[in-house]
Amino acid sequence: MAPREFKIGSWRFKLPASRIARIGLGVVLILAGVLGFLPILGFWMIPLGLLVISYDIAVARKARRKLTVWWHRSNGQPSAKQRGDKARSEKE
Repeated sequence: MAPREFKIGSWRFKLPASRIARIGLGVVLILAGVLGFLPILGFWMIPLGLLVISYDIAVARKARRKLTVWWHRSNGQPSAKQRGDKARSEKE
């Protein structure tokens, strides 16, 4: 089985191998993020917790994928299909 990891920018983060540990980590991050007004904790923990949970829960994974597609479309970045078409046309 491939190691579970996610990438944010140029950083890569490895996730625990256990499904229960990943879900637990995500829940802890979300709950700590709710207390973001306290020192050290921050509201940035909420989306990070949702990202961790999205690897194991289908509803969160679908929402993450929709957000990613929307982000790329709104920023004018070409989709994978469009990039493939450009690469093929350049070869010809």
